[in-house]
Amino acid sequence: MSRLTTILLVCSLVLLSSCSNSSSRKLFNGADLADWQTSGSVLVRDSSLILSGFNSRAALKNSVYKNFDLHLRARTTPGGTGYIAFHTDDSEKGYRVAINNDNDAPIWWKKTGSLLSVRNLTKSFVKEGQWFDMDIRVEGQAVTVKVNGEPVVEYIEPEHPYRTSPNEKALLSEGTIELISNGQGDVEFKNIFIEALDGRGIDTAAQLAQAGDEQTDEIIRLHQEDFPVLDYHVHLKGGLTKEVAAAQSRRLGINYVVAPNCGIGFPITDDEGIYCFLDSMRTQPFILAMQGEGREWPTTFSEAARKEFDFVFTDALTFTDRKGRRVRLWIDDEVFIDNEQEYMDLIVEKMCDVFKEPADIYVNPFFLPTQMNDRYDMFWTDQRVNKVIAALKQSGKVLEINELYQIPSKAIILKAKEAGLKFSFGTNNVKPEVGKLEYAVRMKKECSLTAQDMYKPKIKL
Repeated sequence: MSRLTTILLVCSLVLLSSCSNSSSRKLFNGADLADWQTSGSVLVRDSSLILSGFNSRAALKNSVYKNFDLHLRARTTPGGTGYIAFHTDDSEKGYRVAINNDNDAPIWWKKTGSLLSVRNLTKSFVKEGQWFDMDIRVEGQAVTVKVNGEPVVEYIEPEHPYRTSPNEKALLSEGTIELISNGQGDVEFKNIFIEALDGRGIDTAAQLAQAGDEQTDEIIRLHQEDFPVLDYHVHLKGGLTKEVAAAQSRRLGINYVVAPNCGIGFPITDDEGIYCFLDSMRTQPFILAMQGEGREWPTTFSEAARKEFDFVFTDALTFTDRKGRRVRLWIDDEVFIDNEQEYMDLIVEKMCDVFKEPADIYVNPFFLPTQMNDRYDMFWTDQRVNKVIAALKQSGKVLEINELYQIPSKAIILKAKEAGLKFSFGTNNVKPEVGKLEYAVRMKKECSLTAQDMYKPKIKL
């Protein structure tokens, strides 16, 4: 064989390999579907690849990728949902990244950017009808998803991942790229480009050292069973910044609701403060709530300003007692008890009064001051619990399961569930290290709470 023939043969093999296996290239030319195997309603219009309706698919032909950077633009029409599968094949193995900007969808905790079954997201950065950028990077054991340049998922698959039977194929390996529509509307794609990454420089051992132990992690179990993983009560306090909170949320796999304390003597005291806070947070990956403090908050802030939040919560830890003294139940020196049973009735009365305020969630529920908390079950008689739950039910408010104080008790939660109340999980952190909802998750299991028992926020963008 001549030297020229050898060179031509080598070049041909290189070109063939680069076109069909782990290549860096544009995946959609904007004109036709020659590179894609399709089923269902898939067409090209206005330089976009459009999938319409349920189970329409477009799988990339003759391509296998392991480490890569996938870049694309996408848009959904009303009711349009779907996902991008990678490391997949005919057996539908591999991971799926959600495309879902439908805030009316009953499964509201799998928004755009979710790495489905391991990192489900409760907030989408974009609205239906908006084009957005998505980047999916797979490098060794690490998967990163960005939406409009902002990281929303940073997941490291551990050596021994936890998977339930329906998700047993959600593992890293290698495979092709597939686009799937599974909603009623359209999912549109354009500018699809993939860059193959050289995996030889990846320190897999270092990545695995950073991965969590999913065999003992309760959070991955919630994701696997399709339970909304949301901490509805997080504060930026004690040195916790929005940047640190976002990174912590991605690391733990727990979505955060960030809430400022709003009221007289608190960080936000007027409408202007609300709007400044919201302007600084709208581009962050958090659901945003307001905590109304004191009993003046409904008149301190306008209804219009309050409704800019995704929801509002308050508690009954602050009130005026029958002698006109200001009480803050969590501060021992501001609790004035002459007769414990009468004081307990006062707490119940004040709680029921608070249920008339325009909040969505009642937090720090069934709290008792230090002087009485050691006899929690004695004071929270069935009669008192039933009265509070009936008032809560009538008000339409949601009951928080609170991590800081580990309240309410299992017996109260069971009564609330039987009454048909909805629930939220709330850390109510006082330190920058937001926890992992250990008490709430334990109550979820012991009280058999399901996704349908959880409150669905009315998320605004």
